[in-house]
Order: sequence, then structure tokens, then C-alpha cells
Amino acid sequence: MNHMENSERVSFSQDWEADTIHEECGVFGMYDFEGNDVAASIYYGLFALQHRGQESCGIAVSDTYGPKGQVSSIKGMGLVNEVFTPDTLHSLKGNIGVGHVRYSTAGSSTRENAQPLVLNYIKGTLALAHNGNLINALDLRHELEYTGAIFQTTIDSEVIAYHIARERVRSHSVEEAVAHAMKKIKGAYSLVVMSPRKLIGARDPYGFKPLCIGKRDNAYILVSESCALDTIGAEFVRDVEPGEIVTITRKGITSDTSMCLPKEKQARCIFEYIYFARPDSRFDGISVYHSRVQAGRFLAMDSPVEADLVVGVPESGNAAALGYSLQSGIPYGTAFVKNGYVGRTFIKPKQKNRESSVRIKLNVLTEAVKGKRVIMIDDSIVRGTTSERIVRMLREAGATEVHVRVSAPPFLYECYFGTDIPSRDQLIAYNRSVDEICNMIGADSLGYLKYERLSEMVEGLPICRGCFNGQYPMEPPAEDIRGNYEK
Repeated sequence: MNHMENSERVSFSQDWEADTIHEECGVFGMYDFEGNDVAASIYYGLFALQHRGQESCGIAVSDTYGPKGQVSSIKGMGLVNEVFTPDTLHSLKGNIGVGHVRYSTAGSSTRENAQPLVLNYIKGTLALAHNGNLINALDLRHELEYTGAIFQTTIDSEVIAYHIARERVRSHSVEEAVAHAMKKIKGAYSLVVMSPRKLIGARDPYGFKPLCIGKRDNAYILVSESCALDTIGAEFVRDVEPGEIVTITRKGITSDTSMCLPKEKQARCIFEYIYFARPDSRFDGISVYHSRVQAGRFLAMDSPVEADLVVGVPESGNAAALGYSLQSGIPYGTAFVKNGYVGRTFIKPKQKNRESSVRIKLNVLTEAVKGKRVIMIDDSIVRGTTSERIVRMLREAGATEVHVRVSAPPFLYECYFGTDIPSRDQLIAYNRSVDEICNMIGADSLGYLKYERLSEMVEGLPICRGCFNGQYPMEPPAEDIRGNYEK
């Protein structure tokens, strides 16, 4: 994957985004048994998932009481409130639907690659939203192309949709077709699939990507994060288990666990807890907020330093900074003001200008840091350019010392499962010592979360550690194809 090109086209700014890791997407599905329109609720649910993808979004709905297989959909480039208006939402009539927010880790950034995907085939229609990344997408795509398939997108979500559609022709039900397709696809995925009379959710057997079930009145919801349930006034029911397929019909929920792996083989993405998810979400019984506070406590235990103030780099560094403060007794404070109105169309200033893209997104409170020894907590260091600039900003604001603590171990390997961690030669920690990295970012000291603390951070939940140790839950592809086929 050409991550530098990707970072130039997505989100807040080239400088900031090139040195920040990203998630792939967020999914939302809803089925209202009483026949009420679900588009508005999906819209607000996607708002709550906006942090998972700012490149494009979409909603597809159908009426289970109307003509079978008739789907209305709207999708486009931009944020949720940029793509949808009250009029367009009002035009989406239906009591069953799926929604999606997208951040691409590869491929072209075009409307054609926006989701949900809607397929019309011999058995009717399917609408699919996908979060994750397949490692065998190239082989599956070629297999389909050689049997006459014509692709409209460059995303591996379309590969999944095609395989479900093909399996459906010889299966008794859509959920059975999903199960057959899951035996072919390899990698990380959470799926929400809408058929004319069913809403289906599926999670890969390793549990890389989150998916949970919610309920509001007489409606059921499938969603990437539990925080979106709170947004629409729904209650959390439970997580979809790794490898489980849940089917929602008017008769209720049924479950197929035939693809589930033993717990010790599961491998959730640790960065959901460190960075991706909103702190008010819970995955598989673990609070994201609590995990981040714990990471901060561990940093204080393992990398103590004398200082006057602990601050977090917004947003994901804040909870870890609080944890560091609670453990160390050093006061917690706010050092950064974040501009929440920097949209995805932000234009980077020319090099000759003094404006920094980082400064436009973050500014330092001089009164908070002047004359103080500051501990700055961040969630990760990727290439190091952003960390160097933030450290410099703190010094220019009068901080006498800047000690950087990172609530994750050093990145040493790329990720193939839905996180855009780049190739090793672009990672600042690759072939460099902690002291060398400390000098490069201009800090007085640098400490990372100890690798051994990851399991404690999530209370022993089985996790993927591939980006830290190169040991992946499944064999990675021989060729890095993320630049060609992605989520």
C-alpha cells in the first residue's frame, strides 16, 4: 500500500495524517419490526462512528412490508453531515437498512468505493457493509474474474459480496451463504448484510474487528461500537462472538457458531483499545476507557520521571495521561486545544508559509506549561514527524522539560488486517533504539508501554500483536497487496 499517497488524500491534513494510524471503517445495521423508517437512526449511529472513517459514507434501506428486494441507497464522499441532508434522509424509506463510514487503507478514493454495496442478482438483492481487510482478496478476485465476474470497485468488500451472492444460489438461506463464504475469505472482517427480509451480522473467527448487538423498543441493531447504541437511545445486548453469524428476522435472533474458534486462538486488534475506538465504547466485556487508564498506570510504574504536569495528546492520549497521573501523583492537566472544525477538505499551507498543519489542528496552552516539566502521553509514534513537532510546540510555549510516554509498544512490523501501519522502512522504531528515537523527536526522555503489559491492559483477552512482534494470527500474504485491494 502506498500510505503516503493515502494520507495526502484523506482527512485533516497531509502532515498530521501521514504520521497517524487509522482504522478502516464502521458499520451499522438496523431492523425495525414495527415498520418504522430506520434511515434517521442509522444516520445518527454513523455520526457516532465518524471517527472510524471520514472519507465516505452511505446508507441503504429496504421495506420488508413492500416490494421484495427494492433498495434505496445514498452514498458519497465526505463526512456524514456532508453527504446527507434532511431531504435525502427523508427519501430513504424502509424499516431495514445498513450504513457505513469509510477510511481506505489502499486503493482509490472514489465514490464507487463507498459503501454499502448493493447487489442485484438472481435471488434478489443484497446490501453489504464491511469493516476489515482480507489477506486473500487478490486470489479470490482473480478466481471470480476468470469465471466472468465484472467488478465495479477496487475494494475487497465487493469480493465478499460476490461470494455471498454465488453461494446463495446453492444455499437454503442467506445466512447459510454467508457461512459458506466465510470458509473462503481470510483476514479481518465484521459484516452487516441486508437481504429483503433479514439483517445478518458476521464476525471473523479471530475477532479482529468488533461487532455488537443492540435493541431499542421493537428494533434490533448491529454496530461496530457500543457508543453508537447510546447515541440513538438503544441498549447494549451483547457482542457478536468471533466466528459467529447472527440472523435477525421478525421471529427474533438466531445464531450460528460453527465458525467460532477456541478462545485461545482468537486475536482481537489491540489498537481498538489503544486508539481506534471511542473511550465510551466496550468490546468483549472490556471498557476502552479503562484499558487506556490502565496503560497510563503501567507507564507510570515502568517509566517514572519527575515532573510537574501530565498531559495527553487529544483524544486517545487523554485517558492514558489520567492513568499516569493517578498512579504517579503528578497533577493531570490540559496542554492542548484541539480544533474540532478542521474538515476532510483541509488545504495544507504551502511550505513557504509559517503555518504548520499540526498547529492548525492543535495549539498549546502556554499558561498551562510555561516553566514546567511536562510529561506528554500519546497513543503511538509512527514516523515521528508529528511527535517532533508537538514536542517543539511545548518547548516554544515555555516547557522546561518534555518527557514523552507512549501507551503502546514500538511499531516494528506492518499490519495486514485493517490498520494502515505502513511498511517497516517507514516506521521510526524500525532499526532504531529508544534513545535514538528520543533524540529524533527532541524529547528529554522517552518511554513506551512494555510489550508484556498488553495482555494486562485488556484483562487477558486474546489479542493480535503482529505489529509489535511480527507474529501474526494467520500467515500473512507473501506479497503486500494492500495498495491494490482493500476494505
